[in-house]
Amino acid sequence: MSTLDRGLLLWNIQPSPGSRGWHGGPTPVGALRGVTARQAAWVPAPGRKSIWQLALHIAYWKYAVRRHLEPTAIPRFPRRPANWPAPPARPDEEQWAQDVALLKSEHEHLVAAVRRFRLRRLGTIPPAGVRWTYGELILGIAAHDAYHTGQIQLLKRLYRGGTRARSTTRKRS
Repeated sequence: MSTLDRGLLLWNIQPSPGSRGWHGGPTPVGALRGVTARQAAWVPAPGRKSIWQLALHIAYWKYAVRRHLEPTAIPRFPRRPANWPAPPARPDEEQWAQDVALLKSEHEHLVAAVRRFRLRRLGTIPPAGVRWTYGELILGIAAHDAYHTGQIQLLKRLYRGGTRARSTTRKRS
């Protein structure tokens, strides 16, 4: 892990402006552009997650990794439960905008924490009891983002397809 440089770590978390992530797709924030509160709250089937839930989950884990990187204590994550915060019962554009802003803010805080992080510590394990090194946490959050961003992209397609199918069905009636 000691041969990694800061630029490579940051590139995994935040691609250069105008470029896509290493996996060929958008970042989590980029995937949310144009998503409405109604679309974000839509669940494809009982027991499945919504785009809104995924966005909050991604925000929480950016916070969780940053908490290990920062030398001082940071305030608690503002949503509860922390790992899978519940979106509002009814889709609300204002609340959705606030939660997208929370994801953007947590992302910016994480990028800033990685910029400040002492690279010589990449191969060490944080004292908070996690079993991964700092470097593994940083690369892990990039993989976590890619995984859940893929789910968001799929949910957007399923939503559009389901809306189209419902509207076609109504026209035939």
